[in-house]
Amino acid sequence: MRTDSSPGTLPAREHLPAAPAGTPVLDVVIPVYNEEKDLQPCVRRLHEHLDRTFPYAFRITIADNASTDTTPEVAGRLAAEIPEVTTFRLEQKGRGRALRAVWSASDAPVLAYMDVDLSTDLNALLPLVAPLISGHSDLAIGSRLARSSRVVRGPKREFISRAYNLILRGSLQARFSDAQCGFKAIRRDVAQVLLPLVEDTGWFFDTEMLVLAERAGLRIHEVPVDWVDDPDSTVHIVRTATDDLKGVWRVGRALATGSLPLDRIARPFGDDPRDRDLVDVPRGLARQLVGFCVVGALSTLFYLLLYSGFRVVTGSQIANALALLVSAVANTAANRRLTFGVRGRGGAVRHQAQGLVVFGIGLALTSGSLAALNAATSEPAHSTELAVLIAANLAATVLRFLLFRAWLFPDRREDDPTPVASYVTTPFRAGDVADSWRDTTVRLLPVRPHDTDARDSR
Repeated sequence: MRTDSSPGTLPAREHLPAAPAGTPVLDVVIPVYNEEKDLQPCVRRLHEHLDRTFPYAFRITIADNASTDTTPEVAGRLAAEIPEVTTFRLEQKGRGRALRAVWSASDAPVLAYMDVDLSTDLNALLPLVAPLISGHSDLAIGSRLARSSRVVRGPKREFISRAYNLILRGSLQARFSDAQCGFKAIRRDVAQVLLPLVEDTGWFFDTEMLVLAERAGLRIHEVPVDWVDDPDSTVHIVRTATDDLKGVWRVGRALATGSLPLDRIARPFGDDPRDRDLVDVPRGLARQLVGFCVVGALSTLFYLLLYSGFRVVTGSQIANALALLVSAVANTAANRRLTFGVRGRGGAVRHQAQGLVVFGIGLALTSGSLAALNAATSEPAHSTELAVLIAANLAATVLRFLLFRAWLFPDRREDDPTPVASYVTTPFRAGDVADSWRDTTVRLLPVRPHDTDARDSR
């Protein structure tokens, strides 16, 4: 898993502004490997559809994945005949590698891709990219599993697709419905900071990109599609499924350990009402309270189980101290990641040390409560001990939250003098982070591509 530092926090979404005629707004990438038969009819059909229906200038890029047949020659002829078609040759296979290379080098503000078989009805293309142009969403995907989708395919592929997406929901908590539909789009500014974190170069590229985008808080728009399976597909199902499961394990482990700097690519929703300043209510307080309560409830159950177990072999004071120590370490780690959103291993030791100080305060409260109970009753019942400990833990919990929020994990955003608008993009070349590449704002104008063709006599 890549852990490269991303360029910075994304600026708030905005509608792409209108601009000079002829500038490509959309770059549709078609990854191909030995597709000499299907490539030409596919590209001509896609070009005809875009020329007829798409209101902005566009480009079609054929990404040749080291084909060994006449695919490069076919692509070259298409690029020579059609001004809006370009070709890009890679000497290595891999759909993810092809998309990373072309998207990295493209100057279009909206980037998309589709499979060469055009299994997805092209009428879904404009609804796919419209939310990206308007600034509503960061990524968009076609979904074959949405309620209103109409799909024609065999039972084996249907089962595999649904099983795979269930695995993603269960293991990576993915909320998008279809990870592998070959019909996706992304804003260029988002791709510049998201793609350096994506490691896979094959079929898992889509899934990894979507999971990281979702975990970073980016908005993913889903479009129900009409989709017809290609019976001549060359995808090796077993090998692809195996690679995907390995990718799920790798990404899940990276997310669990916090090794990805996803907070650096989070987009500030400038128009989100949850970000508005509320009088006498600190930012994020409600979310942190809910998270802290959930973690606290689970920690209390964990503590009581530990105390009951230790109490069998030792006295109440030692059992309390051991149970509180173990649960405190777990509580600090859980609150660090889930309640206050601190990712990565930086500062983890310091946070645990501070957490032990908070633990000491909790230990004093609970131990003092037990001492008072033992002073009042020589042999208190076990249920009475638990009731006293619960009350003491509630008091310690309130104090723990205040210390966590003000001391361990303070919100430093208000002290940050750097405005979000100062974001500077640092794009990258053909899959590698570039040393420098000037970013330009592309202005849009709703024109047809042929309106700017110098050869057109109109």
